[in-house]
Amino acid sequence: MTVSRTFSIIKPDATRRNLTGAVTKMLEDGGLRVVASKRIHMTQAQAEGFYAVHKERPFFGELVEFMVSEPVVVQVLEGENAVLRNREIMGATNPSDADAGTIRKELALSIGENTVHGSDSEENAAIEIAYFFKDEEIVG
Repeated sequence: MTVSRTFSIIKPDATRRNLTGAVTKMLEDGGLRVVASKRIHMTQAQAEGFYAVHKERPFFGELVEFMVSEPVVVQVLEGENAVLRNREIMGATNPSDADAGTIRKELALSIGENTVHGSDSEENAAIEIAYFFKDEEIVG
């Protein structure tokens, strides 16, 4: 068994609709454990830094604006093959392509308001976790 960690954000469209608990339940029911969680209102600088990889893409400004529009919940998740498992639970980026029972199929509003973000690799998970959490805040 390979227990690892990944990073998750419950996005503004979900917090606005009071779906934090529903999303977390789906993650936990899917075999992941929340080992750190906090509700924050991301600043412009935080959003721009976090999504810097997309800076040259045409949607960057809209993405940053969306992520600072409402509070988000940032989380560290732990479980067997956590990155892959989280991505399976989230479903495809476009909710219309997502499998039934996934977070995005069941809760997302659109491809832009798709409820959750999850790390795409163990390397990025480590970077993303460190961006929002100090080691002592992770209490798994």
